Amino acid sequence: MDNTVRHHALFLYFPFGTWRKRMFGRATGSRTPGQDLSLPARCVVPSGPSPTLSMVSARRLLRRRGTHRHPGRCNLANGGSGLSWRTDLEGKAGEASQVKWYKRLPTTTSKWRTSLSSSVSLFQVSSLLLGTSITMRADVLIAALATGALAAAVPTSPKKPTTPKGDVSNPFVGKTQFVNPEWSNKLTQTYKSFLKKGDVKSAFRTLQAQKVSTFVWVSRLSELGRIDDAIATARRVQRQTGKKQIVGLVLYNLPDRDCSAGESAGELLSGENGFERYKEEFVKPYAQKVAAAKDLEFAIVLEPDSLGNLVTNLNIPLCAGATDTYRNGIAHAITQLQQDNVHLYIDAAHGGWLGWNDNLPLAADEFAEVLKRADEASGKKNKIRGFATNVSNYNPLHAVVRENYTEWSNSWDESNYASSLAPHLEERGLPAHFIVDQGRVALPGAREEWGEWCNVAPSGFGPAPSTNTNNTVVDAIVWIKPGGESDGECGYINAPRAGHWHDEFAQQLVQNAHPSVYENWWKFW
Repeated sequence: MDNTVRHHALFLYFPFGTWRKRMFGRATGSRTPGQDLSLPARCVVPSGPSPTLSMVSARRLLRRRGTHRHPGRCNLANGGSGLSWRTDLEGKAGEASQVKWYKRLPTTTSKWRTSLSSSVSLFQVSSLLLGTSITMRADVLIAALATGALAAAVPTSPKKPTTPKGDVSNPFVGKTQFVNPEWSNKLTQTYKSFLKKGDVKSAFRTLQAQKVSTFVWVSRLSELGRIDDAIATARRVQRQTGKKQIVGLVLYNLPDRDCSAGESAGELLSGENGFERYKEEFVKPYAQKVAAAKDLEFAIVLEPDSLGNLVTNLNIPLCAGATDTYRNGIAHAITQLQQDNVHLYIDAAHGGWLGWNDNLPLAADEFAEVLKRADEASGKKNKIRGFATNVSNYNPLHAVVRENYTEWSNSWDESNYASSLAPHLEERGLPAHFIVDQGRVALPGAREEWGEWCNVAPSGFGPAPSTNTNNTVVDAIVWIKPGGESDGECGYINAPRAGHWHDEFAQQLVQNAHPSVYENWWKFW
């Protein structure tokens, strides 16, 4: 057998089971409604040297993105982790990643436990699987193959921080987050779109994105059946894998919903007996369904956007008129969802909305008022786990660069927002625990101001769900808003109505996805 035939024969065995392991081993919308809380600015990733990545100049980057924005002053974020799009896992000041972060070598695929024979072309293998995401120079790889020392040629990365063992309070630790097949199936259209264009790399990444967990939104009376479907699927997966499932749900159907933006207005109106219908026809069956599934765990996000509107938008008549409806509605939901297998997270908007110093105590007061009403209504102390941030928005957990429009805020990314809000919550006896939606994250320079919340582009799928958050008050990274579903008829050319599938938008989410979405492909084979 000549060299060419041998190369291809060995390559065909690579992806499958035992042969692969023997040959290679295992690689170690919340919105900002109505108000303009920030100054418009423009920011792109600057050029400069990096130990692991050659940066492109700002001018070239702008040309490639087809935009005419001018580079502004970019402040690099301190802190962070491998969950942010940096060139390192330690978040050293002075280093930034390319805007298209998938162009670098995935960090966790940095070390192989076995050396390769020179009879296998690693370049062929890696190019097909990861396409242009391999940025290491070819001569380095060739030299490593020649000496049989690939493990030494590929730079290793520091181990990601993990949640301390024994932390049983965090409901996400030790559990598998539920993968919603209803959303995953929608990505099949995106997968076929890439194949039709001959973009095999993006099609492969779409397949990996389909395996990522997302929350199930229950936003209308007619959607209560989604809970039954999720329970049935989670039970089946739990039996098959033997791993405990935690199902993410969103409870989202308050009367007079979305009082400021209006893109996601609901079906119930307080002036038409909406509050009684909310309690009896929506919350009651919702609670009964999750209470009956005692073999599963649930993380439930309560009413995105609602309490944020009460903090900042009472100048809008519809919001002012909905104050008691919002407070009492959420309080009622809390009292009905006190089961041991349910972990409640009240929506806390995002750092660009409530993270300003003047808004932080007001937000904590609003949350405390709702819990007080829940206790008074039920005659006992009610529990919540904490708060959800960035739901349906595009803020990073750990910013790669500090955008100029965040200059006057201490909450310039969601990690800093959680840390800023936490002491105000604790002062009022509230739990300072957070989950952060990273289903969609805007690329640096994509927005000129924080007030841009609708179908922001360019953006990508954020870090994959994990309890490795690099912030002790953040329970988990989660995907609450399913990427690919439109925010409304705004922000993007030809965007459909809110909640409808927008395949063109989904494609750019895949192409700009964080490496953690697709780099652990071997786990699924």
